[in-house]
Amino acid sequence: MTARLCFVDAGEAADLAAFLARLIHYDKAAAVRLQAAGDTLAVFGRPPSFEVLAIRTARLAKPYEHGLDTTLDVTVSAGEFLESVGEAARAEAAAGVAVVPGAVTGPPWAGVLPPRGGWRQEPGLPVPDAVRELVRVAVGEFRSRVEQLPAERRVRAELDRVGREIWSRTIGETQLPVRAAHAAQSLGFLRGDTLTLLSSGAWLRLRTAYGSVAVRRGGSPGLSVTPA
Repeated sequence: MTARLCFVDAGEAADLAAFLARLIHYDKAAAVRLQAAGDTLAVFGRPPSFEVLAIRTARLAKPYEHGLDTTLDVTVSAGEFLESVGEAARAEAAAGVAVVPGAVTGPPWAGVLPPRGGWRQEPGLPVPDAVRELVRVAVGEFRSRVEQLPAERRVRAELDRVGREIWSRTIGETQLPVRAAHAAQSLGFLRGDTLTLLSSGAWLRLRTAYGSVAVRRGGSPGLSVTPA
């Protein structure tokens, strides 16, 4: 039996499709891990340029069910899932339905996720406008420093070095690296007036009304982490 997801409305599917399209922009062969339980679908992805885990949720019109299964946990091709979700977003019916693609062998990060619970709010995060300005300034600094490099030094190793120096800086009075906010901005999450920093164990999570970005303190996700 083919697994299907029934979104609460076509707009919910459209928002998820936009997120998937952004992931594919950074990695055309991207995979995503899907977890559905009850009336909520969580989609996890990792844009390679940022070394973070991106998390986008979508509301389902009815609890997920597939035969006797009441939960879904599978890693699939982001491109194939986008095609199905895109069709759901264009559905004329109030609620679009997306078919879940066949499972793929996921990358290492897909085998480990941030914990489901135990999150607590962390202090020290600047207001959203200040975080967005910080990202804007950091992007400008990166471009300026790259432009100042002699042509013979504009090699990947040097660009990575400059990038690590800038994106590993922390935000405000927190341990959250700038790259987490940069990823949130690039994925369309860093909008609105709600921005919260949460922690659980070694993980930090930047949560907005449009999605979350999670990163492991002192290292990139997918390395020495606790299985979900």
